[in-house]
Amino acid sequence: MKQWYEGSRQFCQKLVHPKPVEWQVLSRWRTALMGLAMIFVVLFHMRGRQDGSLAYAVLCCGNIGVDMFLFLSGVGLWFSFSKNSSIRHFFVRRYLRIYPTWLVVASIFYITDYVNGGKESADVWQLFLNISVNWCFWQRDAWQFWFIPAVMMLYTVAPFYMRLVMRSRQWQWLPVAAMVFCVMVQYVAPLHQAVGHIEIFWSRVPVFLIGINAGQWVMQKRQDEGSVLWLLLLVFVLSAYACINFESGLRGRFPLFLERMVYIPLCISLMLLAGRWLAVLPRLFTRFLAFVGGVSLEIYLIHIHYVDVYVRTWNLGFWLRSLCVLLFSVALAWLLHRLMDFKAPHYRWLRGKNL
Repeated sequence: MKQWYEGSRQFCQKLVHPKPVEWQVLSRWRTALMGLAMIFVVLFHMRGRQDGSLAYAVLCCGNIGVDMFLFLSGVGLWFSFSKNSSIRHFFVRRYLRIYPTWLVVASIFYITDYVNGGKESADVWQLFLNISVNWCFWQRDAWQFWFIPAVMMLYTVAPFYMRLVMRSRQWQWLPVAAMVFCVMVQYVAPLHQAVGHIEIFWSRVPVFLIGINAGQWVMQKRQDEGSVLWLLLLVFVLSAYACINFESGLRGRFPLFLERMVYIPLCISLMLLAGRWLAVLPRLFTRFLAFVGGVSLEIYLIHIHYVDVYVRTWNLGFWLRSLCVLLFSVALAWLLHRLMDFKAPHYRWLRGKNL
């Protein structure tokens, strides 16, 4: 009886005072979390038509995978820039990770579209712009590959924001200004007419900047007291409920930036909680997530236009179709990654250690 009482008391103490919340899990499990985010994105793209079900609403929330990518990218950029604050070094490192792969995939897609008389590249000049910077996204919000030009634009402004934060921590409040700007893009008529068509970009700027801010906490190995875990759970439940409610029947009745503001607490609380869960999950599962995260850029570029375009013709159910798209995309993404990695030594003169 005494042992049972003592065991019950210790269990209750762990509930009331759980282990501290470690921000370092965002670095420790960064690649695995990116793999989880990529799986969310694939499921989001496989969701099909609106049917009013709870499952459909939950799958729509997989769109937070984009926010998870941007937040984790911000965390990683702070680490990179803190070690070497050379802007030239920063740009070379960042763009060489994305741009060569982008050029290969974009060239295949847009040249094929141009040859077949598609609408994305009406002439040679537009073809060049689409391959270079995905101009059709900036011009009229063409949805294909939109994340790549968006993240390259964010990489362009990131070092200047980080330098501001290093000079004065007051600049850490700039994400709040970015949220206000999202409201202005929606409701200030001249601004809406000028840049409202790329709302999907503006509404992702805040979470990227917050990720850079969080990078400082991760580097400092910040720990919050265990009771913060209950706050994380509360934030996760409330934001998840809000997003599911948005997708259950309100789609089209509210400006999209509103839901994407709720994505911010949802994805941050989810990743901090997931960092605790990944530590106790089977190692094989976390290795698979890390593998997917390691080729997430390539998976994003090919899973819709080069894999699902064929898999969907097989008339499979949702889960089997999603599984096939994910597995085939991972295999092709790995091959593409290895190909670009093989070519990487030819760019060493650009990304040498002395940059």
